[in-house]
Amino acid sequence: MRHALPLLTLALLGACTVGPDYKGPPAVASDTVARGTFVRAADPALTSAPGLARWWETLADPTLNALVDDALAHSPTIDAAQANLRAAQEQYRQQRAARLPSISASAVYLNARLPGTNLGGGQQGGGDSDTTLDFYNLGAMASWEPDLFGGGRRTLEQQRATEGQRFAQLADAQVTLSAQVAQAYVALRDAQARARLNAQSSALQRRQLTLVEQRYAAGTASQLQVERLRNQLNSTDAQTIPLAAQIDEYKGQLAVLTGRAPGALDPTLATVVAVPLPPAQVPIGDPAALLQHRPDIRAAERALAAGNAQIGVATARKFPSLNLLGIIGLGGTGVGDVLDPSKLATVAAPMLNWSFLDFGRNRAAVRQAEAQRDAADAQYRQIVLEALQDAETSLSRFGNARQQLAQLLLAEQSATRAAGLNAQRVGAGTSTLVDQLDIERQRLSATIGAEQGRAQLTNYYIAVQKSLGLGWTDPAASARR
Repeated sequence: MRHALPLLTLALLGACTVGPDYKGPPAVASDTVARGTFVRAADPALTSAPGLARWWETLADPTLNALVDDALAHSPTIDAAQANLRAAQEQYRQQRAARLPSISASAVYLNARLPGTNLGGGQQGGGDSDTTLDFYNLGAMASWEPDLFGGGRRTLEQQRATEGQRFAQLADAQVTLSAQVAQAYVALRDAQARARLNAQSSALQRRQLTLVEQRYAAGTASQLQVERLRNQLNSTDAQTIPLAAQIDEYKGQLAVLTGRAPGALDPTLATVVAVPLPPAQVPIGDPAALLQHRPDIRAAERALAAGNAQIGVATARKFPSLNLLGIIGLGGTGVGDVLDPSKLATVAAPMLNWSFLDFGRNRAAVRQAEAQRDAADAQYRQIVLEALQDAETSLSRFGNARQQLAQLLLAEQSATRAAGLNAQRVGAGTSTLVDQLDIERQRLSATIGAEQGRAQLTNYYIAVQKSLGLGWTDPAASARR
């Protein structure tokens, strides 16, 4: 019973955990969350259904789907984020193992020459007062530091929060990467479409210039008309150069995003296809879902939890720590003693440490941890507000882009009808071919405007998905399904 009181004391102290318990993140924009809808979500295409993780598949472009999947599987950015997550997971395991007893084996041979002593049984050497000893020992040593005030538990709590932060950062990298691939792909298809339309416009202007030059030679057109058309043609041809550079740039960007060298995807992307368009209905969820799902918010919340746990880690250092050391072994002055059970030796050495006079160092460390926790709290609130602003801005731009595209499509339809009506006049002999070519050029200009409107709408759709934090999935949740 003599050991019952110390063991009971250790058990009671082991149940003590200093430092504040984490109560969750602060409430931010609670009125927005309570309302349940985004302020800028008035467009009828936007629905409150939950957003889709693999949102790029709604664009119905197989090439884009393959590019995003390829990037998520091979991008160095994702590889780095995954490595950081694995490091955090191993750090947690290491810290958890550190709370358990440590046992190590040892084999010792000691030769000592002790001047000025005579132990009688020792071997004499160098003089009557000198003794030489040989000592052999084979044994094990165990040590354990009980978590008296919860510093170890707070450290585990901190490491677990850091692991969650690294997972959120990996998810954030996936969200950013999928959006970057989609934006580069849309930019490429837009540049390719505009280059094709620009070439058609150049061909029309060249035919128009030829006809006007013929009329000038016949004396029915002025040189001013010729020079004006030649100037328009040169300007149109000049636009081909930057468009070709943009096409090469976007191809190289997509190659790098998928973990390849620039030029590796040129054959795959050479075929010109239309810019993919968003679906008729766009699910966006609600502000509460955004706060729970957006990875940068989750990372900030985990950083706050880690900062809160660090206060407990620092507080525990203000109190005593106990280290229990135990040694057991066989040994003596002869080699055979390490196999003799009668030569068993045991040592129990509890050691209590307490830096009760540290001149305020531990108190300053606690205050520093509290300040860092407060900074993480402010950072979390700032990230939440910026995320809501990002979502509202993206939704507003998407809705306005839909209205703008509707107007551009009306203009394109009007220009197409005008070209058709004038073609009838040309057939009836009441309009010239030069006028028809000019109207056709205007129709192509309206088509180019509509093409740019389509690309802008899709880019704003991508921005909406990114602002909602879509583009990642929880592996554990996927496994449960």
